[in-house]
Amino acid sequence: MKKSVTIISVAAAGAVAITGIVAGTRSNMASAFGPEDKVVGSGVLPGDRPHKPRPRTTPTISVPSVPPVPTRPPTTPTAQPTTESPTPTKPPASTPKPTTPAPGSFPAGPSQAPACTGVTITPDQDAADVVDKGQAGTTYCFAAGVHRISRTIHPKTNSTLGSDHGAVLTGSVPLTGWTASNGDWVIKGVLPAAYGQTGQCEDNVANVCYLREQVFFNGKHLKRVNSQDKVAPGTFYADYAGNAVFLGDNPQGQAVEMSKTQTAIESDAGGVTVRGLTVEHFATAPQSGAVVLASGWKVLANDIRWNHAVGAMLVNADGATLEKNLIQYNGQLGVGQYSTLNGTIKDNQVSNNNTDGFWIADWESGGIKTTWSTNGSVAGNLIKNNTGVGLWSDAYDDGRVFSGNQIVDNAADGIRYEIGRNGVIENNVITGNGLGTGRGSGRSLWDGGGINVNTSSNVQVRNNTVEDNVNGISIQSRTRGNGPWGLNVLRDVVVTGNKVTMKGGTTATGMVQNSGAVIPSGEVVLKDNTYVLDSLSAERFQKFGQWFSAGEWQQAGLDAGSRFTTG
Repeated sequence: MKKSVTIISVAAAGAVAITGIVAGTRSNMASAFGPEDKVVGSGVLPGDRPHKPRPRTTPTISVPSVPPVPTRPPTTPTAQPTTESPTPTKPPASTPKPTTPAPGSFPAGPSQAPACTGVTITPDQDAADVVDKGQAGTTYCFAAGVHRISRTIHPKTNSTLGSDHGAVLTGSVPLTGWTASNGDWVIKGVLPAAYGQTGQCEDNVANVCYLREQVFFNGKHLKRVNSQDKVAPGTFYADYAGNAVFLGDNPQGQAVEMSKTQTAIESDAGGVTVRGLTVEHFATAPQSGAVVLASGWKVLANDIRWNHAVGAMLVNADGATLEKNLIQYNGQLGVGQYSTLNGTIKDNQVSNNNTDGFWIADWESGGIKTTWSTNGSVAGNLIKNNTGVGLWSDAYDDGRVFSGNQIVDNAADGIRYEIGRNGVIENNVITGNGLGTGRGSGRSLWDGGGINVNTSSNVQVRNNTVEDNVNGISIQSRTRGNGPWGLNVLRDVVVTGNKVTMKGGTTATGMVQNSGAVIPSGEVVLKDNTYVLDSLSAERFQKFGQWFSAGEWQQAGLDAGSRFTTG
């Protein structure tokens, strides 16, 4: 059933703007997250669930004030440490150490799937038709080869879609019949009618990230340009008004394909298993998945890659499991989750997503994003080299646990826990994140860090290794309006037992707040952490615009029992 979803954002200068009307299906996670310090509510999302309250109208909008610019403390501090080195109490001996897997120990993908015995589907068959005519509980085994999926496959209750390896489900079609045209190559009559924009692009001038039809040249993903005069080798231009595609490479004798079908696998039926498949080249709309999980699904050991928007989506997927998959090179986001109770995302490799240029800092691009979900976990995953946030909880997640993940070299925050509650972030290894943001972002605590807790309540951040990120741990209190639990506020955040390495530049750990979201005393506790710094005199800590060295930080009553060292 389709729904119209109004997406609200807050534009510059505090003006409220309607940014789009999205025609949504189950696969659409139509959230509305604009600039981090400007957005104060989320759009109405599809698929409201009875197990938790959901606002049925646009959330209350409250425009935040501009965050203050941090200032350095005066030359003569109010309290100077007596020595360069503070004298903290050692952390408790019982503090557990991170238990994340060693690098490279993430077996995933079709090679991990069990053998398939059942009804064979060959590449020359219409897979959707075969499954439509089958019975609930049937196991279908896709034979090795390329299966061109022209219609979404809708499995029935307790069915299995599997393969003995080598089966590729593709949403693309071959493009043949090219002609030379003024130094380029052109084919006509292959595009859909022009359609409106959804989503936000990193390049908000060209604004082409939302266009679904990708072109592949001998399997290589070509870069889209926004006019014919910019076409060059390795690029293509899609002229929707003229219904023509232009290439900069000679296609004669080459395999040229264009993504066309929007969704590979989706159904409301429960208890479905999908395993051992490669799913690629689907023309997924922004915030929509190539594989869309429902209640009780198990999506195991697949390679989900090169789809335009989201690789795998859990939507109203209570008790579903996404496990041991390779989820890579998708155009917007690797994994999305919406309105799900007790969903599990574990032991996946989620890497190199946001290939199509969605906004890096603040619009749902990158590795994994979950919203409006209760309980469940994201655990034991390798989340690496995504052009966006590594792991992001946003918009009324409740009781979520993020544990034992390796989160490495993502362009924005390693972990962001935003306008949620009752979260646990523990035993993760988080390194090299937040150093690749562009539009609308910088290097301050307002811009995030290895871990970013943003306007959330009752969040435990414990026993993580946080090393060489844009900042260490950023705790942010912003004016974010009202939600299903009342006013969105930062409360009861405990940061303990973490090892945080901060060296060079302006990297820091601490708290920021804007004037409409003051943090009451005692609501943020930092204790029993270990900090590895370039110098004990370096100002690596910040509270509400004031910078502190290690000694000054503890003299201000912060990080009791913590250790500060150099290395």
